[in-house]
Amino acid sequence: MKTIRDYIRTIPDFPHEGILFRDVTTLFADAHGFRLAIDGMVRPWAEARIDKVVGLEARGFILGGAIAHELSTGFVPVRKQGKLPGPRLSQSYHLEYGEAVMEIHEDAIRPGERILIVDDLLATGGTCHAGVQLVQRLGGQIAGCSFIIDLPDLGGHRLLDSLGLQVSVLCSFDGG
Repeated sequence: MKTIRDYIRTIPDFPHEGILFRDVTTLFADAHGFRLAIDGMVRPWAEARIDKVVGLEARGFILGGAIAHELSTGFVPVRKQGKLPGPRLSQSYHLEYGEAVMEIHEDAIRPGERILIVDDLLATGGTCHAGVQLVQRLGGQIAGCSFIIDLPDLGGHRLLDSLGLQVSVLCSFDGG
């Protein structure tokens, strides 16, 4: 039987030389692989009270919609700057070579709602941390964070642990 790792393609030197890109599109394209991933990401949270699932742009949207459906809850996108049409909050975060900004609609989360943040990959944790900050600024409580892949050498899991967040991952790849 195939594992989650078996469905993930590795592409060397993308987007830059020396990077091993972990491509989840091969996982998404396979019905069994996609079901395995969604079921695995839902399982730790099935008995928790989750009011909304927040998906981080862009692959977090694919996962977040399916997970929200399975948990019978709402879905909220956190997008790159300039992509949301209504009143929104912005949060900057650091990338490997610069800075970026994520945004959320001001009315997407009510104070006290319990939020599950999802994305495909946990690397440095910067994108997820920005999502956590946005949710908290709206008064939401982070129930946890869920990812398909962890790249432990890049420190994102340690960052989220240091913030006191519960993190679940389906598989890890050493070496970034």
